[in-house]
Amino acid sequence: MDKFKKIKQSGFMGLLVCAIWLAACTGKTGTNKNEQTADWKTEFRKKLPLLGHRNWILVVDKAFPLQQSAGMEYIYAPEGMEAVLREVILGIKTAEHIKPIIYRDRELEFVKPLVGAKADQLIQSTQAILKGTAVNTMLHDSVFKQLDREAGLFKVLVIKTNETVPYSSTFIKLDCGYWDAAKEAAMRKEMTR
Repeated sequence: MDKFKKIKQSGFMGLLVCAIWLAACTGKTGTNKNEQTADWKTEFRKKLPLLGHRNWILVVDKAFPLQQSAGMEYIYAPEGMEAVLREVILGIKTAEHIKPIIYRDRELEFVKPLVGAKADQLIQSTQAILKGTAVNTMLHDSVFKQLDREAGLFKVLVIKTNETVPYSSTFIKLDCGYWDAAKEAAMRKEMTR
């Protein structure tokens, strides 16, 4: 009887070990999409007060590359461009210390006929989010050159979405929210007297 009991116990332990091993191999972390969504928003909200004049926030499509520059920091947001951009713009507009200078890829308008309704819908929805803010366009490669120069001195926060419309990224250079070019010029003029 004791021998049978030992075999039964060791068989049970073996099954238990196998079950734990299989669960670990599936790669599931126990977090669901709602938790992941909350995580990126929480991380963004923690970083926003630290960002200021000359920092950048990029809300990018899924194919945006992971770059080597020391000043680049990445957050993954498991949502579409529209939802993420809305959250980021709202965060910037409610922060008193910064205001956005918006850049988009010039190529975006030219992918519309190739991608179709999905691109058209994305362009319309993101234009609605950015309404009231001037939107500058530049060639995609020019953005990389500018970011390469600036990431050496200033932090660039990249929020990578699951968007698959090419050239749909929005690049936001932060400016001071409580000081502008006219005040700066007046101060400099006063300093020369």
